[in-house]
Amino acid sequence: MHGEYKVPGGKLVVVDLEVVDDTIQEFRLAGDFFLEPDDALPLIDAAVNGLPATTDSTGVAAAVRAALPADAVLLGFTPESVGVAVRRALSRASTWNDYDWQVVHEGPISPNEHLALDQVLTEEVGAGRRGPTLRIWEWDQPAVVIGSFQSLKNEVDPAGAEKYGVQVVRRISGGGAMFMDAGAIISYSLYVPTALVQGMTFADSYAFLDEWVIEALKALGIDAFYQPLNDITSAKGKIGGAAQKRLGTGALLHHATMSYDMDGEKMVEVLRIGREKMSDKGTTSAAKRVDPLRSQTGLSRAAIIDSLIATFTQRYSATPGHVTDEERSKARELVETKFATAEWLERVP
Repeated sequence: MHGEYKVPGGKLVVVDLEVVDDTIQEFRLAGDFFLEPDDALPLIDAAVNGLPATTDSTGVAAAVRAALPADAVLLGFTPESVGVAVRRALSRASTWNDYDWQVVHEGPISPNEHLALDQVLTEEVGAGRRGPTLRIWEWDQPAVVIGSFQSLKNEVDPAGAEKYGVQVVRRISGGGAMFMDAGAIISYSLYVPTALVQGMTFADSYAFLDEWVIEALKALGIDAFYQPLNDITSAKGKIGGAAQKRLGTGALLHHATMSYDMDGEKMVEVLRIGREKMSDKGTTSAAKRVDPLRSQTGLSRAAIIDSLIATFTQRYSATPGHVTDEERSKARELVETKFATAEWLERVP
């Protein structure tokens, strides 16, 4: 069995092993990481050999850590990353390069249709009718997207929403509310087979699926990094956040929203807890514009999107794609029967 795990912000960890009588045998660790002293490598191999094949990643990491000498230096990887690679080998996880990726970037649609497409395209990937896909959102109206489990009345001020013509919608993933002013943010969705993140914890999978974004932002001159559980941030403050939904159909939805140039004053009039959340993220004034992508790059929103697509395309050999007529028809039907209904929006009053 063979497993690989690219540590977010770190190095590639590669493991090969066999399972004999429900125990790990012939284990070998490799990768482009750095390890001192040299003789620590066979100590790691010996620590994993003989472990039960049911050992979870935490157990593997503990065995590796216990076997390392006190002066061992690990650069670009950790005992935990070895554990993840082992679990990925045992579960026969796939890698990014096992798939033919598509990138979809089409014209603006309504917020509810975006949310419906997220569900439809995830289901299509799970059913094998669509390959893994990155989709960049476009919309031309302001909206608040609340998490699947958030209270509508606790999150949104109806007077503020009405004042600015903000539509309130609910997505299928958890997490917090997103204020999405037209042209002020960059949102994208990934529709991927669950095999791609097999053997990872939820926390591991968030950083793993957004590593390409960190690379793209760094190429634009932003000192970007991932902050667990689900924040994309920089030395100058938070840039955005991600959320996931696993549909149990063999695919998962991972989507993220990043601020390009947001009106903080408007946001706190629409979101009831906006002021507290901005303070928590280090923003001292609610009237301050939240503009990390614009201010840190000096680029237009379109230019940043082009750079994101270029990074993803180069990294994963992706090709341009589109939403099919059938997929769009399914999404529009789902808007009428689910996302635009009061029952869905008010599922948590």
